[in-house]
Amino acid sequence: MESAPDPFKLLKPKRKINGYSAILLPFLENNTIDWDGFCNHVKRTHDNGLVPAINMDTGYGNFLDESAKEEVLKQTRAVLGKGSFIAGAFVADQPGASFNPAAYRNAIEQIQRYQGLPVIFQSFGLTSLNNKDLVNAYKEIGKFAPQYFAFELSTQFAPFGKIYDLDTYKELLQVPACLGAKHSSLNRMMEWQRLVLRNETRPEFMVFTGNDLAIDMVMYGSDYLLGLSTFAPDAFAVRDKMWEVGDPRFHELNDLLQYLGFLTFRSPVPAYKHSAAQFLKLKGWIKTNMTHPKSPERPESDIPLLQDIANRIDDFIREVS
Repeated sequence: MESAPDPFKLLKPKRKINGYSAILLPFLENNTIDWDGFCNHVKRTHDNGLVPAINMDTGYGNFLDESAKEEVLKQTRAVLGKGSFIAGAFVADQPGASFNPAAYRNAIEQIQRYQGLPVIFQSFGLTSLNNKDLVNAYKEIGKFAPQYFAFELSTQFAPFGKIYDLDTYKELLQVPACLGAKHSSLNRMMEWQRLVLRNETRPEFMVFTGNDLAIDMVMYGSDYLLGLSTFAPDAFAVRDKMWEVGDPRFHELNDLLQYLGFLTFRSPVPAYKHSAAQFLKLKGWIKTNMTHPKSPERPESDIPLLQDIANRIDDFIREVS
């Protein structure tokens, strides 16, 4: 068993947090995409200083066909102008499939055409590789993606996901094209271990917390790539700035946002996307609380709870403004 890091030694007060926010793809009553709502939310996220992350799990990247993913990229670039964004490079395969570098190359080149930075989603073929071949696969991806982010995804989120062992993660840190990796195990200990490895071997490597149940991991040196931040990019921006300047009210706002995370990322975890639609509709930012037809839903009884949290967050932001 790996030794447990001392989190108090990892604390990084008054650091600038790099926030990347997975954008919800909203839908209309007729199950078509709400492009106005999407584009406005991309702009809202960017204007608050967070980097939009599109075609991720929050944007149903594993459910969209190629034409829809292309349109998401096109609309994002049109909204942002020269602004930065990242996008999921997803390869659809089945259990037992082999690693398919050509499919990854196609997904990456689609993103590169719109000057986005790819996030390499796992697939059954990729995660079925032994540790040595897995690292070699990431090196191969670097031949056609000179800069990318990797992604460890728990099977709580998707059946093709895998959390790598620390030896494999250490090798991943040595892949020059890989600038960072999102870690979505929902496990603090595993993320602390990755931060220790990062600090010792490649300090510029970005560890993105994907732990929507522990968003205070930014206190220890993680940046974030979260689905929860799509609920309230404005509040996350305020929280992040408070940490940077040493404002103790960071903790109060973080508690409110974590309350939202505990509610919306309960089992079944993928239903958080419907929670996001419910919340954004309450905010008046999208037209409906519809979700993708293949995505699980939350009960309407959640809506009063979400409204209460939204009111608390809004009141807090007004008080500190």
